Amino acid sequence: MQDPRPAPSLLTVDDFERAARARLSRMAYDYYRSGADEGRTLRENRRAFRRLEIHYRVLVDVAERDMSATVLGTTVPFPILVAPTAYQRLAHPDGELASSRATSELGTIFTLSTLSTTSLEAVAEASPGPKWFQLYVHKDRGLTRSLVERAEAAGYRALMLTVDTPLLGRRIADVRNGFALPEGLVMANLLDAAAGAPAAERGSLLAAYVASRHDASLTWRDVEWLASLTRLPILLKGIIRPDDAVRALGCGAAGVIVSNHGARQLDGSPATIEVLPAVVDAVAGRCPVLMDGGVRWGTDVLKAVALGARAVLVGRPVLWGLAALGGEGVARVLAALRDELSIAMALAGCPTLASIDRDLVRRARPT
Repeated sequence: MQDPRPAPSLLTVDDFERAARARLSRMAYDYYRSGADEGRTLRENRRAFRRLEIHYRVLVDVAERDMSATVLGTTVPFPILVAPTAYQRLAHPDGELASSRATSELGTIFTLSTLSTTSLEAVAEASPGPKWFQLYVHKDRGLTRSLVERAEAAGYRALMLTVDTPLLGRRIADVRNGFALPEGLVMANLLDAAAGAPAAERGSLLAAYVASRHDASLTWRDVEWLASLTRLPILLKGIIRPDDAVRALGCGAAGVIVSNHGARQLDGSPATIEVLPAVVDAVAGRCPVLMDGGVRWGTDVLKAVALGARAVLVGRPVLWGLAALGGEGVARVLAALRDELSIAMALAGCPTLASIDRDLVRRARPT
């Protein structure tokens, strides 16, 4: 089904989501869009940003704005990175190849999911831009080791270990839809492992796969084990507590990502922007703190940077761009967020990221 509006009318992330919904199957849209259980945390991820006001400064020279940031030794032109999202060929036939190419064109970092529908080697060859690889630890530690070795050999610059998924959160829409990959799509990095996975008798095939293959006994000792396997820096994704952030540093993590998995795991967990400042304070500058969850506007990026994030990651917005217009849509979504951030910095009196501090953002008073 084609979106009847001309492409120039796609100006915001929400515009792209509407266009994407018109093109996607119900099962694919529900898979990308839904959160866990009743969706309370899904709603809160966005609402929490709305509760923050920007107390802008005036009479500041903002004729030029520098949005560049450096994360784990890689300098990007703006502090917006691409989060790992699974099964991108559900959104567009070119899937992860189109997304990685578009991200490279914009000069920022693309993160590939373990559960991608294109192999990590093919994505690495598709574009020259910097890439990270998101990792799930499997019960088969040989498979995990192999994924790490493949990522290193392919030139990925960091590993992003997801730590909030011992089991898959219950995504009710996926259960009702009987979510499964359509014929012709595969988990391209896990072909041998997936071949032996049990079929789901009912409900989500993905949940059945995770239950059978992911290691629910994963502990801090395994983070140390992973660090011993690789020269790549490791970021832990899924941190919401200050004490866990400090422990991550003690286990060799090079950075932490404040994330609730796009509200797809534990419903009732806090919005990520709410817990970001406490995590930033706990690590006290010893590593970069990134965040994801609910970022839909350039002003959201400004608020996250003000509260201490080195950069944000976006997942669903990239999928909406991909579904709407392929690689061009991904590039346009990232460019829109970048340009919104530039305008917000000018209007807030912030010529550099360093000038965006906590005093700029305050919680709105309840009415």
